[in-house]
Amino acid sequence: MYADILVPTDGSPGTDRIVEHAAALADEHGSTLHLLYVVNTASFANLPMESSYEGVASMLEQEGETALDDAAETVERVAPDVTVERAIREGSPAPEIVSYATDSGCDVITMGTHGRGGINRLLLGSVAERVVRKSPVPVLTVRVGEIPDESEE
Repeated sequence: MYADILVPTDGSPGTDRIVEHAAALADEHGSTLHLLYVVNTASFANLPMESSYEGVASMLEQEGETALDDAAETVERVAPDVTVERAIREGSPAPEIVSYATDSGCDVITMGTHGRGGINRLLLGSVAERVVRKSPVPVLTVRVGEIPDESEE
């Protein structure tokens, strides 16, 4: 059912839980696991003019490589027989995730959600939420944060 599974990662805490879940799913279905890191070029907008784009891009790409290395190590630990493909893209995360999923023929996107509610969700937004709304590919979300109190909703 799932020949190709996409796991976008930003290297944040909790990513292991998402990767472990996707790796187990890939192992069960004999799938290829696609690990994707998106260099968020929108973050360049607030840089001082004297900052070097190349230097910042290089630093962010290195962060991406580290995030992908960490995710690949988790896959190796959980499901050593799963084939892993890695990619780094530049752009706004949600559209790039959807674009990669459709371009690569992925059958499902597995990503984390922090389960924010109320004003935090409104102010912070959610890459996962935007992907769910825009993606023609099914999205499986894995909660990585604590479950909020009902009073926070």
